Amino acid sequence: MKVIRFGPSIVFLRTAHLEAVKEAIKDVFGVDEVDTERAIRESSEFETVLFVTDEWQKKTLPPQSGFLIKAHAPFVLSQVINNGFPVEKVHVESTLIFFRVPEKTDEALKFLAHKYGGEVMDIRNALDEGEAGDTIIGITRKKLTCPIGPEEIEGAVLVRRSFLEVYRELLLDAPLLLLKLMPEWNELTIKIYDTEKRYEENIERLMMVIEDLDLGFVVGEGWDWDYPRPFMRVPVYKLKLLTWEKPERVKFLLKGIEYVGYKRLCDIDVFVEGKKIHWTSLGKYDSKFELAKAAREELEKHLSEDVLKKLRELEEKLVAESKG
Repeated sequence: MKVIRFGPSIVFLRTAHLEAVKEAIKDVFGVDEVDTERAIRESSEFETVLFVTDEWQKKTLPPQSGFLIKAHAPFVLSQVINNGFPVEKVHVESTLIFFRVPEKTDEALKFLAHKYGGEVMDIRNALDEGEAGDTIIGITRKKLTCPIGPEEIEGAVLVRRSFLEVYRELLLDAPLLLLKLMPEWNELTIKIYDTEKRYEENIERLMMVIEDLDLGFVVGEGWDWDYPRPFMRVPVYKLKLLTWEKPERVKFLLKGIEYVGYKRLCDIDVFVEGKKIHWTSLGKYDSKFELAKAAREELEKHLSEDVLKKLRELEEKLVAESKG
């Protein structure tokens, strides 16, 4: 589970030749100018939002539109310089750090403001007031493996300190903050078993779902034995997951990778404090197939396109190699 990541780098090009610089950006980077909020919403970690403004402007106030470039700021600036853009000055916005919390966002904001001597404000005001050298910590409930728009940031803390200092401290303080907000985490044991011993592909599918959906922290994994019947033992791959998700929610989602149609690819069992969660406790489903179909539909709503594509490729391979 990822709880901290950087936002995009926000860079201002100051120039007396606004249209010429904008055309140069379009030619060199192959992008069009878009609404500022859309640019931020569609950006990912370490990408660059580029603004072109008049040379006399000093404050880093984002204009109504800018350019989203899917590259790190050093590369972007090297292209600006090497291609001879008619730019007089370059200013940078405060460094944006996203912090994900499951709940109690107001408490998180107060904690961070007190800890780092910052000021709580709306993310748009933070972007307006912050300057180069400042740090903005944006609080969100959304998973950090996907783009985050301004409307999904539930508050921000503007800290008048270097992001390197703040980031290093934040890495150490994150577990403390999460423990304060949620003192009781769920510790789950997940066991995966495949009668055809295709563990590599099944473990990969399991980890892809856990990581892409940001279901929790895997704190231990390895091989073990299970005993489905007396005097019968079978090898299982076991992992421990710390999560703030409800155990039944995790069990439901993982049911979506047990089957392809009516073909079972593996068995996945989820335990809480040594007690197995049975599929019958997940809702009013007439069969495991009906449950698996509903779980798969839910999975496909939330998995990223790249992961879903890879998941389907692995499943096609498993079905083709199946002996049943």
